[in-house]
Amino acid sequence: MSVDARVLHRRRVLGKVGRYALLSVLAAVVIFPVYITIVNSLLPSDAITHQPPKFFPADPQWGSYRTAWNAGHMGHYLVNSFIVTFIITIGQVVTAILAGYAFAFLDFPFKRLLFVVFLATLMVPFEVTIVTNVATISSLGLYDTYAGLAVPFLATGFGAFLMRQAFLTLPHELRDAAALDGYGHWRFLWRVAVPLARPAVAALSVFAFLSAWNQYLWPLLITKDDRLRTVQIGLKQLQTVSLDRFNVTFAGAIIAVIPLVVLLLFFQKHLVRGLTAGAVKG
Repeated sequence: MSVDARVLHRRRVLGKVGRYALLSVLAAVVIFPVYITIVNSLLPSDAITHQPPKFFPADPQWGSYRTAWNAGHMGHYLVNSFIVTFIITIGQVVTAILAGYAFAFLDFPFKRLLFVVFLATLMVPFEVTIVTNVATISSLGLYDTYAGLAVPFLATGFGAFLMRQAFLTLPHELRDAAALDGYGHWRFLWRVAVPLARPAVAALSVFAFLSAWNQYLWPLLITKDDRLRTVQIGLKQLQTVSLDRFNVTFAGAIIAVIPLVVLLLFFQKHLVRGLTAGAVKG
């Protein structure tokens, strides 16, 4: 190996080591708050504010999780969150697939203008329309119902944009060939386009699940019945019930985040592929 080749190889190795070192530091920054939350959930309440802080529980208090589950009714709130999140996720995926296909393959008047309007909705904060949404849901008789919790979020401009970009990566010759075989738009969509765009569908599902699961303000405004409230409101109520038991509140937070961690572990590859699927062709 020549001198130049050895120098080039050494630079590549050092560059790779530097990238991994940077990623390790960033991962530690992201994981550290979660680790501290887990530690605090296992410490006695009086030890959480102890100085210097403890980074490992010498005598884990596993009973804090049982207390959070029972006293905070976490099981009931988790079921409500799963129901609402499932409805919102399915609704967003279906509407995004239909809108994305229309913008990618169909020709109709004001197509570009309508797509710009879809994108413009991403710039409007939800808080701007929340008063109108509450009034609309109340007038429809959906206050204090699962439908009222889910209906305003069944469609999203981001989902339509993501699926349009994914469908644009499919060659139009594929649509022409399917038409020769007697495939109409509906059959082509569900039997050809959607299976080929599975990474984007999975990515959209993850984003819809995360946003729906973490909602706090909307469920707080649209429900008064505790039997319909979601896990984020349950955490707030748990905090008010356990004012002197900080470890119970931290335990409730860990219980609430477990479904999100499981979801990301199973769909992380699809999430990355879905986000990069339409990065080249626009």
